[in-house]
Amino acid sequence: MPPRTIWKGVISFGMVSIPVRLLTATESRDISFRQLRRGTQTRVRTMRWDPVEECEVPWDEIVKGYEYAKDRYVVLEDEDFEKLPLPSRHTIELTAFVKEAEIDPVHYERSYYLAPEEAGVKPWSLLIRAMRAKGLIAVAKVAIRTKERLCALRPRGDQLILETLYYPDEIRDPGELAPVQEVSEQEMEMARALIEMLERPFDPASYRDDYREALMAVITARLEGQEVEAPDEAAPRPAVDLMAALRASVEAAKARREGEASADAAPEEVGAAVSAG
Repeated sequence: MPPRTIWKGVISFGMVSIPVRLLTATESRDISFRQLRRGTQTRVRTMRWDPVEECEVPWDEIVKGYEYAKDRYVVLEDEDFEKLPLPSRHTIELTAFVKEAEIDPVHYERSYYLAPEEAGVKPWSLLIRAMRAKGLIAVAKVAIRTKERLCALRPRGDQLILETLYYPDEIRDPGELAPVQEVSEQEMEMARALIEMLERPFDPASYRDDYREALMAVITARLEGQEVEAPDEAAPRPAVDLMAALRASVEAAKARREGEASADAAPEEVGAAVSAG
Protein backbone atom coordinates (compact mmCIF):
# COMPACT_ATOMS: atom_id res chain seq x y z
CA MET A 1 0.00 0.00 0.00
CA PRO A 2 1.51 3.39 -0.98
CA PRO A 3 2.12 5.96 1.78
CA ARG A 4 -0.82 8.21 2.56
CA THR A 5 -0.54 12.02 2.69
CA ILE A 6 -1.78 13.26 6.07
CA TRP A 7 -0.58 16.89 6.05
CA LYS A 8 0.42 19.61 3.60
CA GLY A 9 2.36 22.78 4.30
CA VAL A 10 5.84 24.25 4.07
CA ILE A 11 9.23 23.79 5.70
CA SER A 12 10.50 27.18 6.82
CA PHE A 13 14.31 27.34 6.67
CA GLY A 14 15.28 30.92 7.51
CA MET A 15 13.71 32.97 4.71
CA VAL A 16 13.41 29.88 2.47
CA SER A 17 10.02 28.13 2.19
CA ILE A 18 9.76 24.59 0.84
CA PRO A 19 6.24 23.29 0.03
CA VAL A 20 5.99 19.69 1.24
CA ARG A 21 3.67 16.77 1.94
CA LEU A 22 3.84 14.56 5.04
CA LEU A 23 3.26 10.85 4.43
CA THR A 24 3.02 7.83 6.70
CA ALA A 25 6.29 5.88 6.75
CA THR A 26 5.39 2.82 8.79
CA GLU A 27 2.55 0.33 9.11
CA SER A 28 1.64 -2.39 11.58
CA ARG A 29 1.93 -5.92 10.22
CA ASP A 30 0.32 -7.50 13.26
CA ILE A 31 -2.21 -10.27 12.66
CA SER A 32 -5.63 -8.83 13.47
CA PHE A 33 -8.51 -10.70 15.06
CA ARG A 34 -12.27 -10.13 15.22
CA GLN A 35 -14.06 -10.37 18.55
CA LEU A 36 -16.50 -13.29 18.48
CA ARG A 37 -18.94 -14.68 20.99
CA ARG A 38 -17.73 -18.04 22.30
CA GLY A 39 -19.89 -20.91 21.12
CA THR A 40 -21.83 -19.08 18.39
CA GLN A 41 -18.90 -17.31 16.67
CA THR A 42 -21.17 -14.31 16.21
CA ARG A 43 -19.09 -11.20 15.58
CA VAL A 44 -19.34 -8.73 18.45
CA ARG A 45 -19.74 -5.08 17.48
CA THR A 46 -18.29 -2.10 19.34
CA MET A 47 -21.03 0.51 19.49
CA ARG A 48 -21.06 4.23 20.29
CA TRP A 49 -23.79 4.01 22.91
CA ASP A 50 -25.80 6.76 24.62
CA PRO A 51 -26.68 5.29 28.05
CA VAL A 52 -29.27 8.02 28.77
CA GLU A 53 -31.41 7.57 25.65
CA GLU A 54 -30.28 3.93 25.29
CA CYS A 55 -29.49 4.15 21.60
CA GLU A 56 -26.54 3.90 19.22
CA VAL A 57 -25.03 7.27 18.22
CA PRO A 58 -24.11 7.79 14.52
CA TRP A 59 -20.68 9.23 13.66
CA ASP A 60 -22.13 12.55 12.44
CA GLU A 61 -23.44 13.24 15.96
CA ILE A 62 -20.07 12.65 17.66
CA VAL A 63 -18.22 15.77 18.86
CA LYS A 64 -15.06 16.33 20.91
CA GLY A 65 -15.56 17.40 24.50
CA TYR A 66 -13.03 18.48 27.14
CA GLU A 67 -14.09 17.47 30.66
CA TYR A 68 -13.22 20.49 32.85
CA ALA A 69 -15.24 19.19 35.83
CA LYS A 70 -17.07 15.96 36.66
CA ASP A 71 -19.55 15.35 33.77
CA ARG A 72 -19.16 18.95 32.54
CA TYR A 73 -17.65 19.56 29.10
CA VAL A 74 -16.49 22.23 26.69
CA VAL A 75 -17.39 21.10 23.16
CA LEU A 76 -14.98 21.89 20.29
CA GLU A 77 -15.89 21.58 16.62
CA ASP A 78 -13.45 20.91 13.77
CA GLU A 79 -13.36 24.60 12.85
CA ASP A 80 -12.20 25.45 16.38
CA PHE A 81 -9.05 23.43 15.81
CA GLU A 82 -8.51 25.18 12.46
CA LYS A 83 -8.71 28.57 14.18
CA LEU A 84 -5.91 27.83 16.64
CA PRO A 85 -3.27 30.60 16.37
CA LEU A 86 -0.40 28.20 15.68
CA PRO A 87 1.99 28.69 12.76
CA SER A 88 2.83 24.97 12.99
CA ARG A 89 -0.60 24.12 11.55
CA HIS A 90 0.79 24.76 8.07
CA THR A 91 4.49 25.45 8.65
CA ILE A 92 7.37 23.29 9.92
CA GLU A 93 9.77 25.98 11.11
CA LEU A 94 13.30 24.65 11.60
CA THR A 95 14.33 26.36 14.84
CA ALA A 96 17.56 24.50 15.65
CA PHE A 97 20.06 22.02 14.24
CA VAL A 98 21.51 19.45 16.65
CA LYS A 99 23.58 16.27 16.64
CA GLU A 100 21.35 13.19 16.38
CA ALA A 101 23.10 11.57 19.36
CA GLU A 102 21.89 14.46 21.56
CA ILE A 103 18.27 13.22 21.33
CA ASP A 104 17.60 10.32 23.67
CA PRO A 105 15.77 7.60 21.66
CA VAL A 106 13.07 7.49 24.37
CA HIS A 107 11.75 10.75 22.84
CA TYR A 108 11.04 9.19 19.42
CA GLU A 109 7.38 8.49 18.74
CA ARG A 110 6.62 7.84 15.04
CA SER A 111 8.26 8.24 11.62
CA TYR A 112 6.89 10.01 8.53
CA TYR A 113 8.21 10.69 5.05
CA LEU A 114 8.45 14.26 3.81
CA ALA A 115 8.12 14.85 0.07
CA PRO A 116 8.58 18.17 -1.75
CA GLU A 117 5.99 19.65 -4.05
CA GLU A 118 7.29 20.39 -7.56
CA ALA A 119 8.06 24.04 -6.78
CA GLY A 120 10.22 23.08 -3.78
CA VAL A 121 12.55 20.45 -5.23
CA LYS A 122 15.61 22.74 -5.52
CA PRO A 123 15.57 24.18 -1.96
CA TRP A 124 14.62 20.71 -0.68
CA SER A 125 17.72 19.21 -2.30
CA LEU A 126 19.86 22.03 -0.91
CA LEU A 127 18.52 21.47 2.63
CA ILE A 128 19.21 17.72 2.57
CA ARG A 129 22.74 18.13 1.22
CA ALA A 130 23.58 20.88 3.70
CA MET A 131 22.31 18.80 6.63
CA ARG A 132 24.28 15.75 5.46
CA ALA A 133 27.42 17.86 5.04
CA LYS A 134 27.13 19.22 8.59
CA GLY A 135 26.05 15.88 10.10
CA LEU A 136 23.12 17.53 11.87
CA ILE A 137 19.36 17.03 12.16
CA ALA A 138 16.71 19.75 12.51
CA VAL A 139 14.31 20.34 15.39
CA ALA A 140 10.89 21.87 14.73
CA LYS A 141 7.18 21.69 15.60
CA VAL A 142 4.25 20.51 13.48
CA ALA A 143 0.52 20.48 14.25
CA ILE A 144 -1.04 17.20 13.10
CA ARG A 145 -4.72 16.64 13.75
CA THR A 146 -5.41 17.79 17.32
CA LYS A 147 -1.88 18.11 18.70
CA GLU A 148 1.21 20.23 18.13
CA ARG A 149 4.12 17.82 18.09
CA LEU A 150 7.78 18.40 18.66
CA CYS A 151 9.66 16.78 15.79
CA ALA A 152 13.08 16.06 14.32
CA LEU A 153 13.92 16.07 10.60
CA ARG A 154 16.83 13.89 9.53
CA PRO A 155 18.28 12.99 6.12
CA ARG A 156 18.05 9.33 5.09
CA GLY A 157 19.91 9.04 1.82
CA ASP A 158 18.11 11.44 -0.52
CA GLN A 159 14.99 11.37 1.65
CA LEU A 160 13.97 13.47 4.62
CA ILE A 161 12.34 11.68 7.55
CA LEU A 162 10.21 13.53 10.09
CA GLU A 163 10.20 11.89 13.52
CA THR A 164 7.59 13.08 16.00
CA LEU A 165 9.01 13.38 19.51
CA TYR A 166 7.51 13.08 22.97
CA TYR A 167 7.72 16.25 25.05
CA PRO A 168 9.72 15.89 28.30
CA ASP A 169 6.54 15.89 30.44
CA GLU A 170 5.20 12.93 28.39
CA ILE A 171 8.08 10.67 29.44
CA ARG A 172 7.46 8.95 32.75
CA ASP A 173 9.99 9.10 35.54
CA PRO A 174 11.23 5.52 36.02
CA GLY A 175 11.97 6.10 39.71
CA GLU A 176 14.25 3.64 41.47
CA LEU A 177 13.72 0.50 39.37
CA ALA A 178 16.86 -1.37 40.45
CA PRO A 179 19.89 -0.53 42.57
CA VAL A 180 23.27 -0.54 40.83
CA GLN A 181 25.68 -3.05 42.36
CA GLU A 182 29.45 -3.28 42.23
CA VAL A 183 30.95 -5.85 39.84
CA SER A 184 34.44 -7.32 39.73
CA GLU A 185 37.00 -6.55 37.02
CA GLN A 186 36.87 -10.24 36.00
CA GLU A 187 33.13 -10.02 35.46
CA MET A 188 33.60 -6.78 33.48
CA GLU A 189 36.23 -8.39 31.24
CA MET A 190 33.98 -11.38 30.54
CA ALA A 191 30.96 -9.12 29.85
CA ARG A 192 33.05 -7.00 27.45
CA ALA A 193 34.23 -10.17 25.69
CA LEU A 194 30.61 -11.33 25.27
CA ILE A 195 29.58 -7.93 23.86
CA GLU A 196 32.51 -8.00 21.42
CA MET A 197 31.50 -11.49 20.24
CA LEU A 198 27.95 -10.26 19.57
CA GLU A 199 28.96 -6.94 18.00
CA ARG A 200 28.02 -6.56 14.31
CA PRO A 201 26.56 -3.94 11.94
CA PHE A 202 22.79 -3.50 12.25
CA ASP A 203 21.05 -5.22 9.33
CA PRO A 204 17.25 -4.85 9.62
CA ALA A 205 16.74 -7.41 6.82
CA SER A 206 18.27 -10.12 9.01
CA TYR A 207 15.40 -9.89 11.52
CA ARG A 208 11.91 -11.30 11.09
CA ASP A 209 8.74 -11.47 13.15
CA ASP A 210 8.95 -15.05 14.47
CA TYR A 211 5.84 -14.56 16.61
CA ARG A 212 3.72 -13.60 13.59
CA GLU A 213 5.02 -16.57 11.57
CA ALA A 214 4.34 -18.99 14.43
CA LEU A 215 0.85 -17.54 14.88
CA MET A 216 0.10 -17.94 11.17
CA ALA A 217 1.30 -21.58 11.41
CA VAL A 218 -1.20 -22.18 14.23
CA ILE A 219 -4.01 -20.53 12.21
CA THR A 220 -3.14 -22.62 9.13
CA ALA A 221 -3.05 -25.80 11.20
CA ARG A 222 -6.49 -25.01 12.67
CA LEU A 223 -7.88 -24.45 9.16
CA GLU A 224 -6.55 -27.87 8.17
CA GLY A 225 -8.03 -29.49 11.27
CA GLN A 226 -4.67 -30.12 12.93
CA GLU A 227 -3.57 -29.47 16.48
CA VAL A 228 -0.30 -27.74 17.28
CA GLU A 229 1.60 -28.94 20.33
CA ALA A 230 3.56 -26.47 22.37
CA PRO A 231 7.32 -27.13 22.33
CA ASP A 232 9.04 -28.12 25.54
CA GLU A 233 10.83 -25.03 26.78
CA ALA A 234 12.63 -24.71 30.06
CA ALA A 235 11.81 -21.47 31.84
CA PRO A 236 14.89 -19.21 32.05
CA ARG A 237 16.36 -19.04 35.52
CA PRO A 238 18.56 -16.30 36.99
CA ALA A 239 22.25 -17.21 36.93
CA VAL A 240 23.52 -18.43 40.28
CA ASP A 241 27.18 -18.26 39.25
CA LEU A 242 27.50 -15.08 37.16
CA MET A 243 31.06 -15.81 35.98
CA ALA A 244 30.13 -19.35 34.87
CA ALA A 245 27.10 -18.01 32.98
CA LEU A 246 29.22 -15.32 31.28
CA ARG A 247 31.94 -17.83 30.33
CA ALA A 248 29.36 -20.24 28.87
CA SER A 249 27.73 -17.38 26.95
CA VAL A 250 31.08 -16.33 25.43
CA GLU A 251 31.80 -19.90 24.35
CA ALA A 252 28.32 -20.27 22.81
CA ALA A 253 28.66 -16.95 20.96
CA LYS A 254 32.11 -17.95 19.71
CA ALA A 255 30.81 -21.30 18.41
CA ARG A 256 27.87 -19.55 16.74
CA ARG A 257 30.14 -17.02 15.03
CA GLU A 258 32.48 -19.79 13.79
CA GLY A 259 29.47 -21.69 12.45
CA GLU A 260 28.22 -18.59 10.61
CA ALA A 261 31.69 -18.01 9.15
CA SER A 262 31.83 -21.61 7.91
CA ALA A 263 28.36 -21.29 6.34
CA ASP A 264 29.38 -18.05 4.56
CA ALA A 265 32.60 -19.60 3.28
CA ALA A 266 31.00 -22.81 1.98
CA PRO A 267 29.42 -21.33 -1.20
CA GLU A 268 32.73 -19.65 -2.10
CA GLU A 269 34.61 -22.93 -1.66
CA VAL A 270 32.05 -24.76 -3.83
CA GLY A 271 32.36 -22.07 -6.49
CA ALA A 272 36.17 -22.29 -6.41
CA ALA A 273 36.01 -26.08 -6.76
CA VAL A 274 33.66 -25.79 -9.75
CA SER A 275 35.97 -23.21 -11.39
CA ALA A 276 38.98 -25.44 -10.77
CA GLY A 277 37.17 -28.43 -12.23
